[in-house]
Parts: sequence; C-alpha cells; structure tokens
Amino acid sequence: MKNSTALVWFRRDLRVEDHAALYHALSGHTRVYCVFVFDTDILAALKQPDDRRVEFIWHSVKELSVTLKNLGGELMVCHGGAAEEIPALAKKLAVRAVYCNHDYEPAAVARDQTVAASLAAQNIDFHTFKDQVIFEKDEVLTQAGRPYTVFTPYKNAWLKKLDGFFLKAYPVEKYVAHLASPAATLTLPSLESMGFRSTNLLQLGIQPGTSGARALFEDFQPRMAGYKARRDFPAVKGVSYLSVHNRFGTISIRELARRAAQENNEGANTWLSELIWRDFYFAILYHFPHAAERSFKPEYGALKFDNDEYHFKAWCEGRTGYPLVDAAMRQLNQTGFMHNRLRMIVASFLVKDLIIDWRWGEKYFAEQLNDFDLAANNGGWQWAASTGCDAQPYFRIFNPITQSEKFDPDGKFIRRYVPELQGLSSADLHAPWLARPMDIASSGIVLGKHYPKPIVDHATARVKALALFRS
Repeated sequence: MKNSTALVWFRRDLRVEDHAALYHALSGHTRVYCVFVFDTDILAALKQPDDRRVEFIWHSVKELSVTLKNLGGELMVCHGGAAEEIPALAKKLAVRAVYCNHDYEPAAVARDQTVAASLAAQNIDFHTFKDQVIFEKDEVLTQAGRPYTVFTPYKNAWLKKLDGFFLKAYPVEKYVAHLASPAATLTLPSLESMGFRSTNLLQLGIQPGTSGARALFEDFQPRMAGYKARRDFPAVKGVSYLSVHNRFGTISIRELARRAAQENNEGANTWLSELIWRDFYFAILYHFPHAAERSFKPEYGALKFDNDEYHFKAWCEGRTGYPLVDAAMRQLNQTGFMHNRLRMIVASFLVKDLIIDWRWGEKYFAEQLNDFDLAANNGGWQWAASTGCDAQPYFRIFNPITQSEKFDPDGKFIRRYVPELQGLSSADLHAPWLARPMDIASSGIVLGKHYPKPIVDHATARVKALALFRS
C-alpha cells in the first residue's frame, strides 16, 4: 500500500527475526511503527513486586528496542490497559491498520475482540497472524473434522501435514527500510515506576531477549542428539532450557522445529515431540476453553479432594519429607524453573498423595514459573491429575521414592536444593525415614528437626487416591 502507515503490536513475540505480523506489516506498508504495552490488566493480577517474568520481559523489550533502533525504527512502550492504549495510539498515529500475532488464551482472545471493535469504529483494520505455534486452531483435525483429544494421533497427523512451507522463515530483513520512528517517543518505563523491582533473574544466569535465546539454542544444538537419553535427569544438562524464550517469543518456533526436523535423529525427534505437545495444548485450550477453569473430563469435576491447607503449604515450601519432591519445589521457589520430569512428580504427589485439587497446584505454578503458559500449565496439571485429555490413567500414581532413585540416583539434585541431607549416603537420601537408625545418627541428622518426616505415607495415600477416583 503506497504511502500507507501501520502499527505492529508486539506481545508474546519479542524479537525481530522471522516475525509474522512484522513481516506482513512491513511488506504491505511504507511506514511501520512498533509498540509494546506493559498491560496493567495483566500486571495487576501479579502478587509480588519481584516477579522474574516481568523483569525478563523488561530486559527483552529493552533489547528489542535497541534492535529496532539499529534498523532505523523505534519501539514505543506504553504502560496501561492494552485494550485502551492500542486504539488510542493507532488513532494518534493515523495508521491504516494494526498488526499482531495470535494469542490463544481466553482472556487474550476477549481483549483482542475489544481492540478489533474499537479499531473498526475508527475505520482501522486489525490483522492477526499465526506465529507462536506451527499448527493452530483447525489446521490439524481428525478425518471427521473434529479436534484431536489424544496426543499420539494428533502428533501423527501433525507430522503428516508438516512440510517446508510451515517451517519457512518470514524474511523481515527484506523490508526493514519501512520501519518508522514517531515524532514523539514513548520510552521504556522503569520496573519501579510500574510497581516492580529487580529479582535474582540475572544472577541465576538467565539471559533475556533474542541474544539469550540464541545463546541457549547454540548451546543445545550439539546436545540435541542426546536429548532422549538425558532429558529425564534433573542433575544432568539434558534439556534446552528454552521454555521461557518460547513463552515470550524471543526466538522463532519455526526455527526450532526446522532444526529438529533437519537433524532427524532419536534425540531431535523426541525434542520435536515436545514442541508438538506444545501445539497440542494450545489447540486443546482453543477448542475446549472450559479446560482453563474445570476438569476436561466432566466425570472428574466433582472429585472430593481433602484440600488440607497445612499439607498444601508444606508442598509449596518443599517440606513434605520426600526429598525429591522438596528439592523440586525449592528449585521452583528459588529460580522460577522446574525440570519437566519433576513437574510430573510433584503434581502427582500433590493430587494423588496429598489429595489436593489440581487447580491449587496449577495456580501456584502460574505464580512461580518463569515460563508459565496457561495452555501448557493447564494441560500438564490435568495430565498428572488424570482429569485432562489423554491424561495419565488415574491408577498410575508416581512413587516419589522410586522416581527419585531412578532419575536422581546419586542424589546430586537433591543435595543441591536440600543441603540439610548432605550427610546421608546416596542409598538413604531418597527415603531418609527408612534408613537404619545408626546411619541416620552418624549423619548428624535428626528427622523432624533438621528435615521433616513424611507428611503422608505413600502406600496409604495411594489406596485413598484410587478409591477417590473409582468413586
């Protein structure tokens, strides 16, 4: 469109490279402005001022701003309700259209509908594009035209549909000359001015922005072939650690999937399956939005959980008396990260051992995880709770002791986050209360004083959980 102006609204896509909405705006307009909104409707729900996610976004937005400036553009940064800020800014800049990428969460869908209606009232177009997944919405359906609710058939259909077209990068660099700078800039507000403060994010070695994503991906590529063999061991560097970057779109999902497909070995194919799980949970949330609030399987909607507040607090704080569960929860609290194998173990423990509603755990994860994503978090919790689509059958209950012995055999992970158990042998570390009294005494540990005794007996809790689900 000759001499036309557009606005690109960055959200969960904090990068310039291979960016769908940015590409379409730049290729279709001669002047393109860019904006990011620290949305107060989202920020107001965050409980703590030291939220690592806000700081991650802040640093990523800062890097994005520098990148756009180096290319001849500028990133305007607003702090307010996005539903009001975007239409107001579009009007002020006299743009012809606003471009952004799809967001699939129910609240985001409602927000975008409000923005679209406000823009339409001003005769401004609103264009949205697929960018954070490979396949979305109705792109992968059964032969009957229905959404898949079981992963393996979905994965097979996903792989069958995949070709080079869906992994192709958007050549943003061809049109960067169309980036524009507004007359009046909206600069990046400080964390403090928005009611937040710096965390231990950078001290943890987490590098935000595309530069951080790029460094992690380059580190992971030589390890990708060994992913399947190493991914389940939390003390081993086996995973990519890219989940927070996928959450905020600092690297293109197409680039990740393309590399995995090109490698085409056991490790790469297993990692690609994890990316497909991500698409699957987005599709589930899109087709079955009720899953965000209640059990996907209605027959489990009326489960009578114990919901013991003391037990829940002990789980949150890593004081259950089961070392691997406690180490995992302490890692989450200290770093905002939890290894995927551990997410399954602690979720199973909360629901099946402590008999606590999965929504309590889902909410706690939502508050703590750096990579919190509604679709994946909800899907994972409902899988562990046996209430979701293609979930763990209710009679398969993780044994926290055998899981510990299998996936942290030397206790390296446990010793890192539960240092009070340092003196125990690797054999005794997984279930200290079962150790010989003389071995416990020689370690200098007093159970119930230095480290808690188990708050429940796993075997007894397992019987109770089975009865609950059968009823």
